[in-house]
Amino acid sequence: MAPSLENLLVIGVASSALFDLTESDAVFQAEGEHAYRAYQEAHLDEPFAPGVAFPFLHRLLRLNSLGPLVEVVVLSRNSPDTGLRIMRSAAHHGLGITRAIFTEGRAAHEFMPALNMSLFLSANEKDVRRATAAGLPAGQVLKSSFRDDDDPALRIAFDFDGVLADDASERIYQSGGLDRFQQHEATNVVTPLDPGPLRNFLAGVNRIQRQAEDRIRVSVVTARSAPAHERAINSLKAWGLTVNDAFFLGGLKKAPILDVLRPHIFFDDQRGHLIESVPCVHVPFGVVNE
Repeated sequence: MAPSLENLLVIGVASSALFDLTESDAVFQAEGEHAYRAYQEAHLDEPFAPGVAFPFLHRLLRLNSLGPLVEVVVLSRNSPDTGLRIMRSAAHHGLGITRAIFTEGRAAHEFMPALNMSLFLSANEKDVRRATAAGLPAGQVLKSSFRDDDDPALRIAFDFDGVLADDASERIYQSGGLDRFQQHEATNVVTPLDPGPLRNFLAGVNRIQRQAEDRIRVSVVTARSAPAHERAINSLKAWGLTVNDAFFLGGLKKAPILDVLRPHIFFDDQRGHLIESVPCVHVPFGVVNE
């Protein structure tokens, strides 16, 4: 029987999110593609250092010790030959990544549906925006000063509106202000919101939690507050999803909470909520990104 990804949590990752490509990118920008190819060949046996998404993906892949749960596939604009260093680096770091797509400049996100992917991570803003515009779940990893720890547990944090939920309520807030938003959410408290771009990704995480509950902790960190918090909770229930923690901050800054949570990855649709001290991902979805 042919192998299948159907029942796995599948994530696509660009090399720019997985590894630190600062030196390689500098060569490409300063000297062009030919010099870049020569540089990668000359440094083929030198593994890349971990990048922003590395702590998250490393922990996620380690959950495969419980059985086949996760598949991470490299989606890269590199050519197959320049991509050799990426795969050797993954093997060096013990990541267990065996599948890759190298497209030599072509938009790699086009292959996400074919591989049942529920998330694509890249440091390239244009690639992420193209994927999002195509209706695919994608996020741009931002620069981070995060220093990993020895805790084997995986910590994931999400904003709610524009990330787990669609942007319908955010549009009410943007057009009518806080009072109208709160009234709208109270009136529609029992009506679940439509899912947002990362709903299916959280569903996949929840499936894994049923086998590895103590090894993953999921938090929602949102600007919502009472009474709008109820609709968020009811929406999660209606979608069949759960989280371990929920922080309804009522517009307070998220940074102090994130600095205590220290998630290995945090997803938000607004750049103003993202900080350098934890690995952050901008999800360019919805009205605040138009």
